[in-house]
Amino acid sequence: MADVTAAAVKALREQSGAGMMDCKSALVETDGDMDAAMDLLRTKGLSAAAKKAGRAASEGLIGLKTAGTKGTLVEVNSETDFVARNETFQSFVGTVTAIAQDIGGDFDALKAAPYPNSDRTVEEEAVQMVATIGENISLRRSTSLEVTNGFVAQYVHNRVADGLGKIGVIVALESDAPADKLAEIGKNLAMHICSADPQSIDIASLDPAVLERERKILSDQARESGKPEEIVEKMVEGRLRKYYEESVLLEQVYVLDTDTKVGKAVEAAAKDAGADIKVAGYVRYNLGEGLEQKEDDFAEEVARLSN
Repeated sequence: MADVTAAAVKALREQSGAGMMDCKSALVETDGDMDAAMDLLRTKGLSAAAKKAGRAASEGLIGLKTAGTKGTLVEVNSETDFVARNETFQSFVGTVTAIAQDIGGDFDALKAAPYPNSDRTVEEEAVQMVATIGENISLRRSTSLEVTNGFVAQYVHNRVADGLGKIGVIVALESDAPADKLAEIGKNLAMHICSADPQSIDIASLDPAVLERERKILSDQARESGKPEEIVEKMVEGRLRKYYEESVLLEQVYVLDTDTKVGKAVEAAAKDAGADIKVAGYVRYNLGEGLEQKEDDFAEEVARLSN
C-alpha cells in the first residue's frame, strides 16, 4: 500500500472539494493514485469539481493575433502579475505573438526564430528579458489556426493591452459568407468558449478515452442505486446527454442566448449570412492552466527579510 502523505490529501481536497477524511480514504483505497482517487470521489458523489483539469497557477500573459483566415495564441509566463503589467514585458509578448503568427504557431520554430533588431533568437531574447526584468520569464506554448476560405475570430479576457490578457480564444470558421458576418458570429463563439470551456467541437470529436472514463464513472454511480441493469443503462445514457451539454461546444447552451444551443446559433448565423458556416476548430488558452502554483513559505520569507 502506498504511503498517503498529507500533501497528497491536501492536493486532492483542493482539486475535488471533498472532505479531508474522504480524500484520505479515497487515496488509501486507490493506493495513492490521484486520478483514480478523483474518479472514486466522483462515483461516490463527493467531488465538487467534476470538470477541473488543473489550477491556473503561473503569472504572465496570453498573446493573441488574428488576420483574416489565420490566428495565433502564445503563452509567456512570469513569476508575478506585477511583471505582467510591465510595458517591457507586454511589448516582448506582443512581438513574440507576431512572430508566431508569421511562422504558423510551431513552438520549436518560434523559439529558434530570429528576434527583431537583435542577433538573438526568441528563446535567447527571453533569457535576456530575465536580466532586464529581474525575474524568471518562460516561453510556454504557441498554436495557430488557419482556414483556406472563411475567417479566424478572436476574444481576449482580462485584457491588459491590445491582444494581451489572461484568457485567449481563437475560432476558425469555414464559410463563403461575408467576412463581417463571420467576424460577428466568430467573436460571439470565442466569448462563449472563453466562458464555457468546451472539450470538443462535436460529440464525434470527443476523446474516446475521456468518454469511456466518463461512461464508467456514470455507470458506477448508477449501479449504486441498486436498480436493474437495463434501467442502469438508460440512466447512463441520460447522464451522458447531460455530459455532452456540458462538454461539447455545439451541444452547449449558448451563453449569449440561454434559450438556444450553440449549434442552433451557428445555423441561425449561417441563414442570416446566406452561406453554410462550419466551426473548423478552436483553441482556448487559460494562463497557467495545468502548471503548479508557487507556494511561498511565509515563515521563511520573514526570516529572509530579517537577515
